[in-house]
Amino acid sequence: MRHNVGVRALERAATVWNIPLRSAEHAPRGRGRIGPPDGQVDVALAGPLTWMNVTGPAVKALLEDLACSPTNLIVIHDDLDLELGRLRIKREGGAGGHNGLFSILTTLGTDQFYRLKIGIGRPALGVDPAEYVLSAFSKDEVVAIDTSVDRTVQALECLVIEGVEAAMNQFNVRESEGEGSE
Repeated sequence: MRHNVGVRALERAATVWNIPLRSAEHAPRGRGRIGPPDGQVDVALAGPLTWMNVTGPAVKALLEDLACSPTNLIVIHDDLDLELGRLRIKREGGAGGHNGLFSILTTLGTDQFYRLKIGIGRPALGVDPAEYVLSAFSKDEVVAIDTSVDRTVQALECLVIEGVEAAMNQFNVRESEGEGSE
């Protein structure tokens, strides 16, 4: 399902970083360290089990359980306004029509957290966006999304280790503009 692309990225990060996700009250979650041996960073991964439209209370509870500030939060989510597979990192802002983000924003009372958006593209003319986000990717789209999920893990690691500016400079570009190259 298109709406689950953020969870797919979270699960891929857990696999790549060898962080087991265990069942917990609010979400499957795990903790570990990522990065080079001389500069490792502690991370916690969690994927709320609630309906997307009411994600905010689960995210708030997770932050409280982890004694973590919203400024350390990175929300990975789908975005209709980005072409299929394109990534976009933001450090603050509104919900942009995403009900899950709206729930997080209103529950936390702040927009001071990071977003790592994964483009799922726009539906065809006449297709209801609500139905579109709940539909499965086509066979052709699966290849692009799998590549994007791998890049999302790289972007997430860059964001955590090198900071938002480095991550935005490296991952907020189109492939034709040199995405991934220096």
